[in-house]
Amino acid sequence: MKRISLFFISICIFSSLAYAASFNKSVAHYMKGEHRSDKNIARNIYRHPGKTLKFFDVREGMTVVEIWPSTGWYTEILAPSLKGKGKYYAAGFSQGENNPDWRKNINRQFKEKLQAHPDLYSEVIVTELAPPEQTLIAPAGTADRVLTFRNVHNWMKGGYADDVFASMFTALKSGGILGVVEHRAKPGTSVEKQIESGYVTEAQVIAYAENAGFKLLAKSEINANKKDSADHPKGVWTLPPSLRLGDVDKEKYLAIGESDRMTLKFVKPE
Repeated sequence: MKRISLFFISICIFSSLAYAASFNKSVAHYMKGEHRSDKNIARNIYRHPGKTLKFFDVREGMTVVEIWPSTGWYTEILAPSLKGKGKYYAAGFSQGENNPDWRKNINRQFKEKLQAHPDLYSEVIVTELAPPEQTLIAPAGTADRVLTFRNVHNWMKGGYADDVFASMFTALKSGGILGVVEHRAKPGTSVEKQIESGYVTEAQVIAYAENAGFKLLAKSEINANKKDSADHPKGVWTLPPSLRLGDVDKEKYLAIGESDRMTLKFVKPE
C-alpha cells in the first residue's frame, strides 16, 4: 500500500513539474513574440516576466486572473501561454459610460489588442473590477492564481484597496496564490506620501493582504532596482516609461531605469 501511495505521489510531482516546465517554455517564447511591440519587449529587462511568473508558480492548466491589465502588457504573455491549457481572466476597468476619458482609452486599446490577434486572445475572459459596485472578478473559489502588477497605489488613491484585496481573496481557491508586484517605498513612508508618489511600503501591502485573510508565503528581489531612490519630483512617474518631466534630466532617469519593486507571494489558507 505504501509503495502504491509513493508511486502516485511521484506521478503527481512529475506532472506538476512538467506543467510548470511547459508553461515556462511558453512564457519564454511569447515574451519575445512577434505580436509584441519593440517597446513592450524592451521592458522585459525591467519587468522580468519569466522569473516573476515562475516565482508565482503559474503553471499550465491553471485559472489565472490578472487585475487591471491596462493595455495588456502581461496579457500578451499570459493569454497565449494559457490558451487551450487553462483560463485567463482580464479583470479590467468598468466599461461604463461614466468612466473618465483616460480609462475609456485604455479599455479601447485593450479591446483592439484582443481583436487584432484572435489566434492568441480568443479565449480571454474579460471581467470588470470597479469597487464597490463591481467586485466579482471571477467565480468565487475558482482561481488558482490572482496576479496584479503595480496597482496597489491606485487602489489606495481611490480609497478601495481593502475591497480589492477582499475580491481577490474571494476569487481564489483555498491554497491559491496571490502575486503582487508594486513600486516600493522606504519603510515608514506616510500613507499620504505613498499615494502621492506611487511608491508603497511592503508593510502596507502585507497589511492589506493579511486583513483580507491572506498569509505571506515569500518575497523576491526579482524586480528590485537599487538605483532607484524612490524620491523624485513627479513620484514614480518621473522614471521610465512615463518620464513625466519630459526632457528635463531625461538621461539621468533613463540611467536609473524603471522603479524599484517588491514582489510578494501570498496564499489563501486551506
